[in-house]
Amino acid sequence: MLDSLKNALKVGELKNKLLFTLAILLVFRIAAHIPVPGVDASMFEQLANDNALLGFFDVISGGAFANVSVVAMGIFPYINASIIMQLLTVVIPRLEQLSKEGEEGKKKITQYTRYFTAVIAFVQAIGLSVYMRGALANPSIYTYAAVAITLTAGTVFLMWLGEQITEKGIGNGISLIIFAGIVSRIPSALVNLYTLLTAGTINVLSIVLLVVIALVVIAGIVVVQQGQRRIPVQYAKRVVGRRVYGGQTTHLPIKVNQAGVIPVIFASSLLMFPQQLIQWFTSPGVSEWYTKYMGFGTVPNSFVYALLIIGFTYFYTAVIMNPVDMADNIKRNGGFIPGIRPGRPTAEFISRVLSRITMAGAIFLALIAILPNFVLAITQIPGMWFGGTSLLIVVGVALDTMKQIESQLLMRSYQGFIK
Repeated sequence: MLDSLKNALKVGELKNKLLFTLAILLVFRIAAHIPVPGVDASMFEQLANDNALLGFFDVISGGAFANVSVVAMGIFPYINASIIMQLLTVVIPRLEQLSKEGEEGKKKITQYTRYFTAVIAFVQAIGLSVYMRGALANPSIYTYAAVAITLTAGTVFLMWLGEQITEKGIGNGISLIIFAGIVSRIPSALVNLYTLLTAGTINVLSIVLLVVIALVVIAGIVVVQQGQRRIPVQYAKRVVGRRVYGGQTTHLPIKVNQAGVIPVIFASSLLMFPQQLIQWFTSPGVSEWYTKYMGFGTVPNSFVYALLIIGFTYFYTAVIMNPVDMADNIKRNGGFIPGIRPGRPTAEFISRVLSRITMAGAIFLALIAILPNFVLAITQIPGMWFGGTSLLIVVGVALDTMKQIESQLLMRSYQGFIK
């Protein structure tokens, strides 16, 4: 891998893209330590530490949430807006038409997504400012408005940084920002483990179990993320003029985890919403009851969380994968699946395969998402918010970024990371 990294740095264009990506991520980390004016960060950090859900959210945002920085809400409003726009594209004919108009239509949908992001971010910022009212130096309508506008501007700024990475750097900018936020929390997590070990709260065996579980989970994530079901496709020979086209055998790759980490993020956002409303706008008694019986980490919450992930995995896979269109494209190009008639039988066969393989991916995502509960029960290490979802995002983004660097190296006849 080190030799491949050296090869990447030898290519001028690729080197500039890597340095640009690192520079943008450095800007993000600097912004994560710029506080919102008028908020006592120490008081809000105590609120975040006392809430399991907010503790998990703080890990995903790279500590920006507990610091009450200008980018405290992270990039999640943009992710939610993107997911909702993708779903609306299937429902609203105008958006569906734009999605088929090529680059111009894509730019229009991206513009709508940006506007929608600002709206979602502002609504979420208002709720967050009300929740942190105990940490405000001078609670008033003007303070609430100032905090909400600042947090919204921070999210829009992160959205712009992510787009800059996607256009001029390496990898998906939004994913890399989340990746950088999670990775930045690893040193503090190691320090926390050392503190617990020296204090006698945990023992060496707990840390060894944690490392073993982490390695097994990472290996499982790599296998599932790279896993494919390859459906063989045979193309008939065609004679055009004096040339013969086709006649080769290829395959139709269907990934085990076609939806990626999006179902986990969408399910998390959906579960966060009622808990945030209850905590922000109800009495402490109602909030404590909900946290005790339905809060993050409880058995009912984990069960609902797993069901939502499985449901969203099927739903999102159905949005991005259309067996009828796939069958039509195969038939249009003179291809067929051996033993299956072209047309409707082919679409039904692809649909059956997709349904079965999606079940495996959905169950895997659900198990990874609720993994922190099992890790806490086995290792007895408190405050383990760096769980399966974080590892899933980190490993998935790392694999995708390595593939992009790999393709850049192969274009220039260098040996890549994947051998």
